[in-house]
Amino acid sequence: MVIKNLENKIKLVGIVCTAFLAGCVIISVSSIWTARTMVTDAQKKVYVLDGNVPILVTRTTMEETLDVEAKSHIEMFHHYFFTLAPDDKYIRYTMAKAMYLVDETGLAQYNTLKEKGFYSNLLGTSSVFSIFCDSIAFNKQSMEFTYYGRQRIERRSNILMRELVTAGQLKRVPRTDNNPHGLLIVNWRTLLNKDIEQKTKNNY
Repeated sequence: MVIKNLENKIKLVGIVCTAFLAGCVIISVSSIWTARTMVTDAQKKVYVLDGNVPILVTRTTMEETLDVEAKSHIEMFHHYFFTLAPDDKYIRYTMAKAMYLVDETGLAQYNTLKEKGFYSNLLGTSSVFSIFCDSIAFNKQSMEFTYYGRQRIERRSNILMRELVTAGQLKRVPRTDNNPHGLLIVNWRTLLNKDIEQKTKNNY
């Protein structure tokens, strides 16, 4: 009888120890999971000081903002490449900025225009070129884009509007001061560049 009671007590102690150990494991795992979740959530939140007032902002990954950053990068490149003034220093400045955003296909187009005397003619006629973006079609899976825009060319005697369509792909590169989006336009080409409207200026 004594031995039987002793065996029952040992079994009871074993059950209690097993239950205690299982409880400790469950509590430890849940604590680790909770702490990790809290740390992950905290890392996504960043405080930015506006004067002396901290403002909570949420950190996002590039995948979440890729569509916006890609379109901004494409529009920025076209702005630098196609916005021109009759000032050789300004042209060199904007072209230098544009070349940070595109591969050798952009440089090839620039050199072709330069060899044909395009920029010299621009300076000689005091023309002013402006670009207006209508829309940008971007495929996140293939990283391909098509840019639709209009170019305004103002000369001494007239104002010409041209329709412009270009295409290319985007490639991820490290972010730098000159390339804040961390993207590079590759295989860039012009699909359409035609006159759509011309107005004669009234010179008084």
